[in-house]
Amino acid sequence: MTQTVNDLIRQDLAEQPDGILESIAEARQVPMQVVLECLTPEAALRVPGEHFEEIWNDLTTWGEVIFIVHNRNGFFECDGDIVPGEFGHGYFNVHGDSPIGGHFKIERCRAIYFVDRPYFETRSCAIRFVDEDGDVMFTISVGYNRDHTPKADQVARFETLRGRY
Repeated sequence: MTQTVNDLIRQDLAEQPDGILESIAEARQVPMQVVLECLTPEAALRVPGEHFEEIWNDLTTWGEVIFIVHNRNGFFECDGDIVPGEFGHGYFNVHGDSPIGGHFKIERCRAIYFVDRPYFETRSCAIRFVDEDGDVMFTISVGYNRDHTPKADQVARFETLRGRY
């Protein structure tokens, strides 16, 4: 019996349950969405991209989070508050008193994944925004305390927001 790429990805996840998902996607030569779809239902919940604005607005109440852009060339992390944005000139524009800002082509956002899984031996709760090509546009992760435990208040907010869907 021949293994499918999804079987191989599930095998990778079982062998290294707290590994880097982007590394699996790159090794298996698939978009990140394929890897996200191979996570268990407890680890990943998919929401349609049309919920972007309501999810973003909720995130503005969380306090300092981690904004991540990760691709095969490296990754960028920025700690800061999510600030409100507005639509204009074909973009969702984010400006405010935070290092997190920019212009996003939100019409390309096809899915949003609430991912709750181990990451280097600690719990990781992140929201991944996936584009129409199956690539992650950016990720917003619950922040961490000095002892590298996730911030309990943000984990609760993550669970509550995920529970709405």
